[in-house]
Amino acid sequence: MRVLRHLAASAVLWSVLSSQVAMAQDGVDPQLIATTMVARLNLRAGERVLLLAVPGRSDALIPELRERIRSAGATDLGALASRGVADPAWATVFTRGAPATREELAKWLATVDVAIMMPGATVTDAAYAAMQDVLRTGKGRTIHFHWEGAYSIDGSPIDITPAIAAMYSVVLRDTDYRGLAAAQAAFERAVRAAPVRVTTPAGTDITFRIGDRPVTKQDGDASAAPMRSARNLIDREIELPAGAIRTAPIEESVNGRIAFPSSVWGRERVEGLVMTFVNGRVTEWSTRTGRQAVEAELSQAGPGGRAFRELALGFNPLLAIPTSGDRWIPYYGYGAGVVRLSLGDNTELGGTVGGGYVRWNFFIDATVTIGDRTWVRDGHLVGGSR
Repeated sequence: MRVLRHLAASAVLWSVLSSQVAMAQDGVDPQLIATTMVARLNLRAGERVLLLAVPGRSDALIPELRERIRSAGATDLGALASRGVADPAWATVFTRGAPATREELAKWLATVDVAIMMPGATVTDAAYAAMQDVLRTGKGRTIHFHWEGAYSIDGSPIDITPAIAAMYSVVLRDTDYRGLAAAQAAFERAVRAAPVRVTTPAGTDITFRIGDRPVTKQDGDASAAPMRSARNLIDREIELPAGAIRTAPIEESVNGRIAFPSSVWGRERVEGLVMTFVNGRVTEWSTRTGRQAVEAELSQAGPGGRAFRELALGFNPLLAIPTSGDRWIPYYGYGAGVVRLSLGDNTELGGTVGGGYVRWNFFIDATVTIGDRTWVRDGHLVGGSR
């Protein structure tokens, strides 16, 4: 499974959320969502806020958001269609002046303080890519409100059902944002002070250090305040729902092996894949089945495909993998105890591996230790115990 960042997951839910009634029937309350999102933004008077949306995906939410943006004293710039034809009601003087090319869009968007990336908008859309160009210059911030990112245990994307959408709504509303921020800050202090070791029952045993590399803490704080210390692109892209930390280790410090769970490479199921890393690079690998599929994907990926990308660790207990019934991985692995050990390009995290290829790999039974303290034990977040 090759992904371009994290926007290729299913958007089935939003094909039916074209009205307030449809959203309510699916267990989603647009007023609650809009109120929570604007509260997380903690807007300052006069901040200029733009929505980037796909017509038909989240239409009922757009007027709710715009009303609350204005009520907060910010400037409502309207909603821009990233694809398709926008509802005329979305338009403002600002959106009517939108240019066509990415370069021109980046100059135009440089005056936007906040952009909300609504469901369906992706980095392949010119306006979305242009807004990222603005962020890379050290200006602005975005909320990523994808409402997607559900995966089966083997890491394959699954459709967003009404039940999943309702769960995400509860998570957005009920997350203990203060507690989440405190836990992630404690992890950052620990991870800067000692090496990290990740192990799994299947045989993963890999170590690395992060040194002074950025640690992006997705704690749900979408206000302007964290932007003063933002160091990379994803520091300026705030995820809601919230929950994960992400960091790119010092590449040369990554050594050991990763034993992958059953997973899909190039549409073929691969079993028993084990990769060995020396100084951050894959030096060899073996499989029980599907070796050619792995080799084909890595060959297409280029040199970056054989490099360790990042550690991501979920902290939100409300997004934890269900312990009963059908087990699945909520919201990109942001749930407490879920580990991602990724391959490929890590420049957006402040790393040195380029090439554009990114592959996420989920581990739900990992143990993560930092120095002599355990932060995750067998897939359960334990918070730095001895």
